[in-house]
Amino acid sequence: MEQLDATIVNTAIPSIAASLQVTPLSLKSIVSSYILSLAVGIPVSGWVADRFGTRRVFALAITIFTLASVLCGLSVNAPMMTAARLLQGVGGAMMMPVGRLTIIRTFSKSELLGAM
Repeated sequence: MEQLDATIVNTAIPSIAASLQVTPLSLKSIVSSYILSLAVGIPVSGWVADRFGTRRVFALAITIFTLASVLCGLSVNAPMMTAARLLQGVGGAMMMPVGRLTIIRTFSKSELLGAM
């Protein structure tokens, strides 16, 4: 989901710009803020999962991602959408690695390929 979200916004930039009444080029921060959050958050997510538990962190990641997605939809200007995309990146950064970590810890090696 987080990989799709990183790229799908590129095709929506013209519509977002029209909705926010700005030029499409002024929305570069909306695209880059999500990817920047992913880049910072992914390395930290393993430590967070070890410290607080994979199930708890994964549930929190889904909650953050969903809440941030709603905030993106409710954004009334570019700075608000950029902040929501940063938050969305934090949730997305924890979803993939922590989700995989949960699968690795739950299933035996013989079941791992099927579980993935």
